[in-house]
Amino acid sequence: MTTTGAHQEAAGTPDRAWLWWGRRRSVALDVGLGALSALECGLEGVGFAEKAALPVPFGVLFGLLVGAVLVVRRRWPIAVVLVSIATTPAEIGFLLGVVGLYTLAASEVPRRIIALLAGTQLAATFIVTFVDVRQGVDTAEFDPGPWYVPLMAVLVSLGLTAPPVLFGLYIGARRRLMESLRERADSLEQELSLLADRAEERAQWARQEERTRIAREMHDVVAHRVSLMVVHAAALQAVALKDPQKAVKNAALVGDMGRQALTELREMLGVLRSGEDVLAARPGGAAASAAVASAAVAAEAPAPLAAVGAAAAAAAAAAAADDGPCLADIEVLVGQSRQTGLVVELSVHGEARGYAPEVEQTAFRVVQEALTNVHKHAAGARVTVRLAHRDAEVAMQVENGAPDVSGGAADAGLPSGGNGLVGMRERVTALGGVFVSGPTDAGGFRVSAVLPAVGVGEGAA
Repeated sequence: MTTTGAHQEAAGTPDRAWLWWGRRRSVALDVGLGALSALECGLEGVGFAEKAALPVPFGVLFGLLVGAVLVVRRRWPIAVVLVSIATTPAEIGFLLGVVGLYTLAASEVPRRIIALLAGTQLAATFIVTFVDVRQGVDTAEFDPGPWYVPLMAVLVSLGLTAPPVLFGLYIGARRRLMESLRERADSLEQELSLLADRAEERAQWARQEERTRIAREMHDVVAHRVSLMVVHAAALQAVALKDPQKAVKNAALVGDMGRQALTELREMLGVLRSGEDVLAARPGGAAASAAVASAAVAAEAPAPLAAVGAAAAAAAAAAAADDGPCLADIEVLVGQSRQTGLVVELSVHGEARGYAPEVEQTAFRVVQEALTNVHKHAAGARVTVRLAHRDAEVAMQVENGAPDVSGGAADAGLPSGGNGLVGMRERVTALGGVFVSGPTDAGGFRVSAVLPAVGVGEGAA
């Protein structure tokens, strides 16, 4: 089937396709043109029958059949033009020839075929017109000159051939341009839809990452302080009647722990409320990954999604600020655990130096959560905290022995949500480090982590 540009018109709403027509309007137009062409050819068939000495009904029937061919111009434009060329010597089918050439030029038929058929139609029309004008001049009483006959033949043949071909070429090119623009618009719409979906996914990811980070920070801050408070409260209950001075000391420690927990919670909530005022975030860690994703969302997403991404980025940036916990605070952390009666040994290897804030904060949180787990699950066990400063990394290890049940240490009954080890692993792997945890052969538990030693300047770059 030859595909023509005529049945790719964009105006109107397409109806149910019938045969090769895409719309009812196209059917009505072609049937109307076919009927008009058949009527014209039928009338011209009378003169053809008289010239050819044929019966008039035969000429009329022949003209009707020839004119009706115009109905199939969209499906077979080449056939319509060939019929027009074949009937040119009979001087039948003026409308057939003009509309057929227009349809052929506007179709997707190769240009060389259009040029060949249009040239043939031009030559046939020129010959027929030349003969008719020559016969008219021969019977006239005046001589118009030798130039009159060829000039009239050229003008008539060009007038019947050139305008429909040129107009058809213009309409075909315009239709193809409109189709190309429509396809491009559809493609752009699909791309925008994909970008919007991707931005929504990134915004959702950033929100989820931020919720995870907040939950991890809340767990680290609250779990350790509250664990120490519960241990001190248990000790206070045990010695309240036997040793009032020690009870007073434990009560003061509980108060200090509670105030520290409230202070850290206020600081965290303040960071979340004022996070939008933070201008830049350091890369690294879960907070930095959320900041990167949020920045991408803010760059690509619409305004509502960009606001969400910007808020997440600000909160992530504030979480990695320089005033967070650092490696220097580990000694204080160990001292707080010692105050509960836990035997903790701290050993530091290598020369301490400045690291990026996210590295120091992650190292502190790993040690903090490991000590919290000891308070929860290994009351009375001996604990060893090792910290090693190496050339390209900083390593930490918290190892406890088996719980000393015989020593009178009682389980404080602290609940466990099972998120401590998961949070530590997420923090360490987010910085490109290595995290290992598991029981020891002696019945204790060991937590080890190695973090890349990113300097302060590198971390801020």
